[in-house]
Amino acid sequence: MMSIWGLLLLKYWFSGQIVFLLHPDYMWLSNTAAVVLIGMVVFKIRQWRQNPNSVKAGPSLQHSSLLPQGWSTMLLLSIGILGLLYTPRPFASDIALQRGVTDIVAVTRSQPQAFRVSVKPEDKSIVDWVRTLNVYPEPDEYEGQAADVSGFAIHLPELPDDYMLISRFILTCCAADAYPVGLPVKLGGEGLEGDRAAYPADEWF
Repeated sequence: MMSIWGLLLLKYWFSGQIVFLLHPDYMWLSNTAAVVLIGMVVFKIRQWRQNPNSVKAGPSLQHSSLLPQGWSTMLLLSIGILGLLYTPRPFASDIALQRGVTDIVAVTRSQPQAFRVSVKPEDKSIVDWVRTLNVYPEPDEYEGQAADVSGFAIHLPELPDDYMLISRFILTCCAADAYPVGLPVKLGGEGLEGDRAAYPADEWF
């Protein structure tokens, strides 16, 4: 079982798929666990080669369990094998619509980072823009400012056809707590076609 989970974590690490599952601040935990698990497997194999009898199971300790004997091991093993066969995918607009796109960072589950008023408009990320508009929601104050952001397109049913959202998912810890934030974009301006049909949902712009 350790080998399966070690290989699973190594797969996510070297394929880069771990970014879909964990916040960058916590990736080192997953990577460390992969190395430790594989190291334990290698140690057990070497121990068995030197003395096959040394790894025989000793007398089992009595303990209470919610599952019949061996079921928990089989469950963990099955999940590990399923993880090796499954390829994680980035969240898309359908998940964002299910979870609800919020443009108010103050109500999200993460602690806001330092609010940087001095950042140039073109250097602000989507999250920076959302925080700015949340703190000072006066559209006229931002007229003429350049916004250079990227994200995937979402077509909200309640918005007219000349509006779409440029969105990103924010992870505070892992994929389980990911939530979307987005900026509404009015189409038909300079260099922009006026119908969101020209900007397919889930594509990045």
